[in-house]
Parts: sequence; C-alpha cells; structure tokens
Amino acid sequence: MRRYLRVLLVCILFGLCSILYVFSQLAASLEPHDGWMGRKPQQRTAFLRGESGHGAGKGAGKTGLEDQHWYNRCKRFSVSFWNPYWRLPSGVCGKNCFWEAAFRYIMRKADASDPSNTPVETMHLAVVACGERLEETVTMLKSVVLFNIKPIQFHIFAEDNLHIKFKAILDSWSESYRLKFNYTVHSITFPSENAAEWKKLFKPCASQRLFLPIILKDVDSLLYVDTDILFLQPVDEMWSFFREFNSTQIAAMAPEHEEPNIGWYNRFARHPFYGKTGINSGVMLMNMTRIRKKYFKNDMTTAQLQWEELLMSLLKKYKLNITWGDQDLLNIIFHYNPESLFVFPCHWNYRPDHCIYGSNCKSAEEGGIFILHGNRGVYHDHKQPAFKAIYQAIQQYTFGDDPVHSLLYPLEQDLQKTTHTYCGKVQHLFTKQLQKSIGTIQDKVSRGR
Repeated sequence: MRRYLRVLLVCILFGLCSILYVFSQLAASLEPHDGWMGRKPQQRTAFLRGESGHGAGKGAGKTGLEDQHWYNRCKRFSVSFWNPYWRLPSGVCGKNCFWEAAFRYIMRKADASDPSNTPVETMHLAVVACGERLEETVTMLKSVVLFNIKPIQFHIFAEDNLHIKFKAILDSWSESYRLKFNYTVHSITFPSENAAEWKKLFKPCASQRLFLPIILKDVDSLLYVDTDILFLQPVDEMWSFFREFNSTQIAAMAPEHEEPNIGWYNRFARHPFYGKTGINSGVMLMNMTRIRKKYFKNDMTTAQLQWEELLMSLLKKYKLNITWGDQDLLNIIFHYNPESLFVFPCHWNYRPDHCIYGSNCKSAEEGGIFILHGNRGVYHDHKQPAFKAIYQAIQQYTFGDDPVHSLLYPLEQDLQKTTHTYCGKVQHLFTKQLQKSIGTIQDKVSRGR
C-alpha cells in the first residue's frame, strides 16, 4: 500500500514540476520586452508587429524577436494532447504555441479596431450633360465637392465638344478641394440598335442613364443625378441608403408627387407606373451589380428579361405612349417589379411641385431640404426665385472663401425677396440643412483639418 502511495506522490510531484516549467517558459517569453501589461494599446500592437515604437520601420525585426512576423510561425501547426508544444519543430516555435496563438488573436482584434486599417469607400456619381448644360452640371458638382466627406469618383457623360471644357474647369479648382474627387469624362454611347431614338428620347442624351449598368461594368454601385440637382448636405448621407437595401432592392428613388390631387402619372399617364403617383428619376441610387444580374418581370412576355433586352422591348412597345422618356420606362419597370425599389423621402429630391401650391413635403418640413431639384428650368427663369437664389449662391461661391459670409448670408438676404411666392414662404426649409453643412465645414477649418 505504501509503495502505491509513494508512486502516486512521485507522479503528483512530477506533474506539478511540469506545470511550473510550462508557466516559467510562458513568463520568460515576455520578460525581454519591457513588460506587456504596462504598455498602451498602440504600443502593444507595435510590439506584436515587431516594431520598436520609435517610428514606422525603425528597428523592425530587432526587438528581441528573430522575425517580425514571429507570431505566425505556429499558424500551420496544431497544438494538442497528441502534438504538444515541445514536439513541434525547433525552428517553428521558440516559445509556446498556445501563447503565440493568443498573440495572433490579439493582433487580429487590434487591426480590426484600428480605423487606419479600414479601407475608405469611394462613392461613384454619374451625370449626363448635353447641349447647354455645362454650367448647370459644374454647379451641381461644386455642391457635391463643397460638402462631401468620403472620396468620390465623378462619371461625366458629355458630348465630345464639352470634354475639354469640363476638364479645364475641374482642374482649375483649388487643390484642397481637388483632392476630394477624381473624374472621368465619357462620350455619349447608345446601343447601335435605335441609337437615334434613344438619344432624342425626352431630352437630349437623358436616356443615357438607362445604359450606365452596361457601360460602367466595373462599378458596383452608383448615384445618378440630373444636371439640375444641388446638394445641401454631404452626398455621403444619400450614399448611406445603400446599406438599407434589402436583398431584393436594386435601385432607390423618391415619389414623383406627395399629393395625388396634383400628381401627373395618376391623372395623365398612358402606361403603367410605380405606386400611387409614380417615381422621379432625377436622383437615383443604382446597385449596378444587382441590375446586371436580375431578370425582370414584364408585360411583354412570360419570360423574364435582363436589363438591356428589357429596355429595347419597352421602347418598341411604349415609345408612342411615354411623355417623360426614360423616367416613364423606369416607372414601367418598377410597376412590374415593385419589390426591387427602395423609396426614399421627398426631401432628398425636393422640386417646385413640393411648394408651388403650398408646402406638401412633410419630411422637408421636419428636417429641411437635403437635395434640391430645379426641374423645368427654374434656375434660369423668374418663376421660382427661391430655387434660383440657391443656384446662384452656389454658382457664384469661390472655393476657399468663408462659406458663411460668402455663401450663407448673401443667400438668406436673397431669399427674403422671394416671400411673394409659396416656395419663398417656406424659405427656412431651403437653408436649414445648408446651415448645418456649412457649420461642419467651419468646424473642420477651426480644427485645422
């Protein structure tokens, strides 16, 4: 009996010694590196990466570790009961692989929490400019660059004679704003079949937007806007709607009207349209990848059609029944595929119809106007002076000037002169978000950004 007790005692002592040896090795792996727990999180990350903490690249690989990626040496080896750390190849793990695995986990967490390791998303915006739309398009682009936060890529589709003019103007903008965007000027392109009809549909070149998923094959998502759009908020806010799409939605637009009594589609359309009052395509988010992949229901065949063949078929059937060109075709498409459309509120596409007979855009009344849409040429006539005042204020603003004194104050004075119109009576809606956007610019300047 005593013999068995002695054997048991020896086994226990041997086990305790083994445990103490393992922990001593673990502790020894930390000692040469100035302590672990006393380091700040950034220092811990640098330590794990094999950096000395005195600047990027300085002392890399010379911090007491044989390899700055030493914490990956055990990655291909399994540590288990059958393959304990002391049986691993000597050149693979100088220290215990359990500890190195923990370091790898910490490294992944540190990298994930470091904003500098997160790639910055580039937004894409497309516009189509033909005829006398150069100045209007440049003013729209200026409103984007004035407020955008993330970098943005402009895709400008224009007639060939406008290319040099666009490049000269955009390249002349001050460097601090020029760094906020890149641009590409594209030629107008239509399918060879019915190209002349497509180009003249509604307004010159307007139907180009329908073919953006086919032309820009490498672009995943895109914001299309008409030339008569003005951003009073960062375009980033509009871009964020993509995150709200469900799995079936491929595009987003605003309703054509809020009030059915003055709606056009529900009173005059000779073709199917979306919802109760139709949709307006002047501001349109497009998940281009989904559009290219989707098969669409339609009223022409029992077979579902892909985007390009659907457009051709719709033009042949409805070309004598549509008034607003490509917008009508989009209404027909989403009439038969309503699950594919995300509808955003009217303050993201605010038009004269929302105030010409009295205010009828409730979301604008609550939060102000985010995007102004000066359709029907109101930037260039005297029918809606409130819209014209916004356009002229942004057009005449010079990058680098104080936006409060050079943009906001003159605009507020001009809007005071528009109170004889219904839209002028709600002038505070035109400046509510603009004030916030300009305030953000001021904050960045004061912080030296």
